[in-house]
This record gives sequence, C-alpha cells and structure tokens, in this order.
Amino acid sequence: MRLGEEINGYRITTTPTNNNGGKCVWAFAEKDGRPYFIKQFLEPKRPRPDSPGSERSKRIRQEVCREFEERHRGVMSRLTPDMRGGGNLVLAEDFFADGSTYYKVTARIDTSTLERPQTLEPRQKSVLLRTLAVSLQLLHGIGIVHGDLKPANVLVQENKDNSLHIAKLIDFDDSYLSGSPPGPHDIAGDSLYGAPEWRRYVQEDPAVDARMLTTAADMFALGLMAHYYLTGALPGYDARYGSPADAVNAGEELRLDPRLSATVKGLITALTGRAPESRPRIAAFLAALKDPEACALRHPRPGTAKPSPAAAPAPAASGPVPQGSAEARVSRLRMNLGGGPRGRAATEPESTPPTSPDSPAAETPPRVSRVRINLGDRRK
Repeated sequence: MRLGEEINGYRITTTPTNNNGGKCVWAFAEKDGRPYFIKQFLEPKRPRPDSPGSERSKRIRQEVCREFEERHRGVMSRLTPDMRGGGNLVLAEDFFADGSTYYKVTARIDTSTLERPQTLEPRQKSVLLRTLAVSLQLLHGIGIVHGDLKPANVLVQENKDNSLHIAKLIDFDDSYLSGSPPGPHDIAGDSLYGAPEWRRYVQEDPAVDARMLTTAADMFALGLMAHYYLTGALPGYDARYGSPADAVNAGEELRLDPRLSATVKGLITALTGRAPESRPRIAAFLAALKDPEACALRHPRPGTAKPSPAAAPAPAASGPVPQGSAEARVSRLRMNLGGGPRGRAATEPESTPPTSPDSPAAETPPRVSRVRINLGDRRK
C-alpha cells in the first residue's frame, strides 16, 4: 500500500503508517468522492501457486486464511448499519483481498475525544457508561464478543445541545462468535483489560476450553472500564501480577477506589470475578447505573485506607482460586446484580494507565488507539 496507489477502487491519499496499528498498516483513502479509512492486514497472507514452501505448508496457510475470512465476514454479516441501535457502532463497510493481502475499510468520520471522563458530572458519567453498555448489549444479543474492549476502542462524542457524552464502540477486527474464538496463538486483545479466562487461554492452560470465551469476557473488561471512567484509574492490584486478570486468577482481590458508591463497588466487584458464568449481564449493569447518583464519587471517611497503585506489568500468573478468596466473598453481590450463565497472540499493553489514584490529580488520559487515530483524530 503506497501513497497514490489505487486498491480495489480506493485511492490512497495519505502515507501509510503502522503507528499504533499493531499487525496492520493504515491510511486514509478516497472512493467516488467519499473519504475512507483503509487498513491493510500484515497477516495472514494468502499463498499463491508460486509461493515458496511445501504443499502441506500452503494448505495450512490456506486454512488459516479461510478461518480469518470466515470470522471477519461472519461478524460483518451480523453487524449491519441498519440494525436497531447500530448508530453507536462504527462498522466496516468493505473487506476484501487483493493479491495475497487482506484489507478492511470504514468510513472516515470526524471524532471528538474526552481526555478526563472522571471529571464529568454524575449524570454525564451515567449516560456515557450506559450508552457504551447499550452498544455492547447489541453485540451480545447477536452472540458477538467484542474481544478488545478498552477505552482506546471507544469514541466519546459530546452532544453540544445538552452537554451529554455518548460512547461509540469501534474496532471489531478482534471480534468473534461467543464460545468460538480464534486459537490461542491467533486470538487478539489487550492483556491489561483481558478477562481471567482469556489470559489463561492465551497461556494455553489445558483447563480452559475455547467454549469458555464468551460474552462474559467483555463484561470483565466493562467492569474495569467503569472504574476507569468514574475515577480516572483502573482498580489496584498486587505488583507481582502483570494485569488485573492475572491477579484475579491468583485469587487476589482487586482494590477499588474508596470514593465509589456502594452500588458501583458491588457491581465492579461482581463484574471482575474469576468465574465468567457468575458475572452480571448487561441488563444488570444498566439497572445499577440508572440512578446518576450511583456514579457520584464520595470522599472517604477520615482514616479510611486508600488502595495503593498497581506496579508495572510482571510475568503472568494463574492458578486455582483458593478457598476464602474474593470470589467467594462477592457471591451474594453477584446474585443481587443478576449474574448467571450465558453464553491476540496477546500483546502486552502499550502503556499502563494509572491504578487506584490517591486523589483526582493522579489522572492520565486513556491511550489513543490506532483506530481512533485512523478515524480522523489528529490531535497534536
């Protein structure tokens, strides 16, 4: 992909870059007078008849490509612009192969960002989190796991008429059908927001079956994101662990900001539990945050200990949950919140957001995702 090149009718109008692109190269393009964002996947590559390698290796690569195509087309067939509630999803408009390389295209849209969501008023926070949850509910209702849910994959747009902020969910490249994820070496995601079962799956824990990776994995990430949007930080966890999920897998309890309301503390505790079948569903999340006061931060009473921040990522840890763990202590909360059964290789986070701030001053904006940049956010 080069500046000025035309690929399947799309003329490349900017110099392609891998900046924040992961295993992709991206650029802006034009077709029939409309602006687009185009992404070139660096892998997999479709083998050609004259490609090097044995016939067996070519068959293996063909099978990888077949699965890649089926996953992307399967998600696109379920996520359509005319679906009810689809207005808050930024969806792909085209997916094709040119030669041995795959491409995906979305409309180029003007975006706005919210650097410090924790500074919003409680009603604004409630609307922001609930619109995000509604978008996720739409995915889960048709059996799709987002697969890479994190603040970087959410666009926040302000309605100038009423100062409310609306969440738009983006980047479905890593989505898959609930219970049918890519293999451990192919599945994508962010270890910082990944669920405990996802971390163990990537680490090829024999006790984790692919069918365990369901929409519940998104709910774990949503719990972390709710803490982030409300306080400006992720929950705290012991410095021995590389991510919240690693700490939970080891039986540790995540440390929540003491300023959170009791309702939100109970909700996040249940959402970030180790057992996927026990996490609340979207309906419980929406109900818990219906009252804006649930999103208000309260100053802790004098003498209340504040959680210490988590350390930089360390080697992952996993294992059974010991008796008397946090999992057992929050079962009642999970029941009250409506939890019930339902139904990459991973890369380390590009940077680690702050965790459990001691004060509102300890805030850092969310990481800017490759998709947000691609969709037109050209902040200097």
